[in-house]
Amino acid sequence: MNIYSGFEQGPIRPPSEASSLLIRVTRNCPWNRCVFCPVYKGQKFSRRSVDEVINDIDAVAAMVDKIFAETGGTFPDNSSDHKFLKTLEDKDMDAYYAAVHWINGGMESLFLQDANSLILKTEDLVTILNHINKRFPFLKRITSYARSVTIDKKSDDEMKAIADAGLKRIHIGMESGSDNVLEMIDKGATRYIHVKAGVKVKKAGISLSEYVMPGLGGKKYSHEHAVETASALNSIEPDFIRIRTLAILENTPLYDLWLSGKFEKISDMEAAKELKLFIENLKEMNSFIVSDHILNLFEDINGNLKEMKADMLSKIESFFSLSPQGQIVYQLGRRTGLFKGVDDMKDISRYSRALSMSEKLKLTPDNVDHVISEMMKRFV
Repeated sequence: MNIYSGFEQGPIRPPSEASSLLIRVTRNCPWNRCVFCPVYKGQKFSRRSVDEVINDIDAVAAMVDKIFAETGGTFPDNSSDHKFLKTLEDKDMDAYYAAVHWINGGMESLFLQDANSLILKTEDLVTILNHINKRFPFLKRITSYARSVTIDKKSDDEMKAIADAGLKRIHIGMESGSDNVLEMIDKGATRYIHVKAGVKVKKAGISLSEYVMPGLGGKKYSHEHAVETASALNSIEPDFIRIRTLAILENTPLYDLWLSGKFEKISDMEAAKELKLFIENLKEMNSFIVSDHILNLFEDINGNLKEMKADMLSKIESFFSLSPQGQIVYQLGRRTGLFKGVDDMKDISRYSRALSMSEKLKLTPDNVDHVISEMMKRFV
């Protein structure tokens, strides 16, 4: 028998779910071997019971009701000092803060945590989804992370049942479409499984986000990584292709491989060339590229491939056309948040600040990638 100990939230969610209510249905990651990933290391995976999850849903619903009752239905709510707070126990506070955050975010979406919610039995996941929709019928979107190998084990009927119960989007970390890279990073999935799972998600009518990681192949597999990943995505035609450039963190197995020389990290210039090759090899399909992370050299590479492929490629080319000093200034300005794309360098104020910082740091073509790599560690 499970004893409910209060509302839980896991450590991460996709950037696109920043305003979502986070409901934890599993703890940690059932695979947890990917060499680049620092999250969940040393943590045991477990499934939460359906009753625990339902209790969390009900706890947030009760807090939302209390807040709206006190504010007279004011929306959104900007207060975190409600009168009823003094009646709450310590174990209720996490649900309260989750409700406040969600209300301020517009209450449109909900994300199921942690790393692979679809590993639940289908009937349990459907029960949870049905309860979410019962308590929050106004929701526009329920989303989740999932592993391709888990989706591959679900039948088409199971995926359809999950879709019918209200799961609108699945986020999958493909990382690469190259079997050599997938084996090197210990992803626990093959290109074939990634494609098969992605097609299955689309067939069920669920929106699909596939994450890819420029730089993950290192120098050895950079070309193969770009071309094979594009090829796999061409077979799937996901709704979203999300870019997450590799950062090597000290508490990961990949860091040890890098120190030993078994993994050679590519430079920003090489990563830009790899990204260009990747996009060139994507067909003009109805997929939306999203580059919404500070780790990426270009945050303005966004758009539907049918309509904006040439525009995205031209933005990368504009980086190559800069002088060596201009490239350094852009690299630093990008990772300090001054620039989203090369066009932002036309802003004299921002350009001057980036130039001044680069001069103070004494950046040169020989040391800029090391400095940038150290900066990127803080963004993961």
